[in-house]
Amino acid sequence: MPHFFIQSSQVSGNIVEVSDKENYQHIAKSLRSKVGEKLLLVDENQIQYETKIAEITNSKITAQVEKSYPSKRFLDFELYLAQSPLRSDAQGLIIEKATELGVAGVYPILTDNCVLNKSVVEKKVPKWQRIMYESSKQCERAIVPTCFDALSLNQLLAQENFDKIIVFCERIADKTIRDSFKDNPIKSGDKVLVIIGPEGGFSQNEFEFFKTMNFEMLTLGDLILRAETAVVVALGNIIYEYSNFNK
Repeated sequence: MPHFFIQSSQVSGNIVEVSDKENYQHIAKSLRSKVGEKLLLVDENQIQYETKIAEITNSKITAQVEKSYPSKRFLDFELYLAQSPLRSDAQGLIIEKATELGVAGVYPILTDNCVLNKSVVEKKVPKWQRIMYESSKQCERAIVPTCFDALSLNQLLAQENFDKIIVFCERIADKTIRDSFKDNPIKSGDKVLVIIGPEGGFSQNEFEFFKTMNFEMLTLGDLILRAETAVVVALGNIIYEYSNFNK
């Protein structure tokens, strides 16, 4: 059923009033929803409400709550992606899929071989944040992740602390995600950063930086993957291995 974000202040007992312009327009005008149809709503406290439309006026939609419960659409560790932005629709696809895979945020990083300069990336951040918002609605996430401002790896690591940092360096690494988890598995509540480079890969200077910082440099296998494919495979495999190691 359609999924929309609301505020808990819109809920009174078993009644929800949807009167904000964006949701009203989408539900009443774009979807042309009718009285009796179902809506799935979620508030800032991560409570989901299964509702049925009771009334639609010229300014608001009144829905009756049939069931409410805490959302389960989240990981129990904080997963962040630091990735060198790509051109065109490829970056939008990465943002969409990263959102579906439960990331808490995406850091667009300016690497040596990044195809976009900082000014271009900065202009695109609001668009990528909107993609995160729409994707969160589509996959029933209770919290919308954040697309952060563009910055370098040095700047990111100077301002944020992570419990585990993983870099995917296909051409020089032979250690896999499973190997990494055997030595140092992710724990519930951990803050994890996954770093993936541009289509052209990381520069030699960046490889040396990773070695100096003692970051885990991992491979996704022998196949050559495009950057957008590598993001989906890497995040998906991390979630898979985490679930296996924490059974």
